[in-house]
Amino acid sequence: MVKKIFIEIPSWLGDAIMATPAIQNIIKTYPDAKITLLGSFVSTQAFENYENIEKIVVDNTKKDGNRYKNLISLAKSIGKVDLAISFRRSFSSKFMMFFVKAKKKFNYKRLTKKEIHLAIRYNDFVNKVLKLNNEAGDLKLYFKPFKFDKPTFGINPGATYGSAKRWYPQEFAKLAISLSSKYDIVIFGGPSEIDIAKDIEDELVKNGVLNYQNLAGKTSIKELIEKIAGLNLFVTNDSGPMHVAAAYKIKTVSIFGPTKFTETNQWRNDKNGLIVTKNLDCAPCMKRECPLKHHNCMKNITASDVMSAILKLED
Repeated sequence: MVKKIFIEIPSWLGDAIMATPAIQNIIKTYPDAKITLLGSFVSTQAFENYENIEKIVVDNTKKDGNRYKNLISLAKSIGKVDLAISFRRSFSSKFMMFFVKAKKKFNYKRLTKKEIHLAIRYNDFVNKVLKLNNEAGDLKLYFKPFKFDKPTFGINPGATYGSAKRWYPQEFAKLAISLSSKYDIVIFGGPSEIDIAKDIEDELVKNGVLNYQNLAGKTSIKELIEKIAGLNLFVTNDSGPMHVAAAYKIKTVSIFGPTKFTETNQWRNDKNGLIVTKNLDCAPCMKRECPLKHHNCMKNITASDVMSAILKLED
């Protein structure tokens, strides 16, 4: 009988959220098991209030001293478990998992080279190692949506992965200005995206738009999720917040440039989600910065392109 499970989730917020159908698959299979969850500070915050999770451990092994000694200590601190599953492929993860005391343990492997959604990849991996045949369900988070006073339009101009994934602040501002008579505006972003958000804010003020909030660098992950979950409309780059919106079926326009939308677009938000991309010959390059220095995959996308997608969602 499986009573204790150890799960290592992906480090990126978006990847961790895309792993939730696979984690739900594990929980469905072992409903009485208690789970210890390991991940980065950011990714683990999304799993607050998550069913069956008894303990959350933040991986701080990079911070001080020898990382590999830290990984061994971390693995030993987990204690004995019946099942250990990692959704990461890195050497450090495999090293750490070697020292986890588990009756059964499995490291994530890509089972096919075909371009399929990451949520399916993660779920197929769980199906294979646990000998299951369960379909990947919806993305799942357990936070209550924030209740805004008025219809609210959110914009997310950042993308932690790198500048290549970011659409331009002036284009986000054009959208916000155009829609400000219909919606209150919320600008989202992490601590590294405060300057981008400020550029947008400056454009709004310059154009007399005052019904906005700039939350860049001001929210916890919990607050970020709750606020996105309460939106009426969202425009975002390919990023963690995009997947948060998918989990709550928010009307979303996702802007893709250098990344594979076939693998990381919103999962199961088909009725409320649209993608805007230019499908250039050089894309998807999967680079953090444009290797050709022109960034046309994002530069060629206009506010009008995105507004056309918004109008389709609003019909």
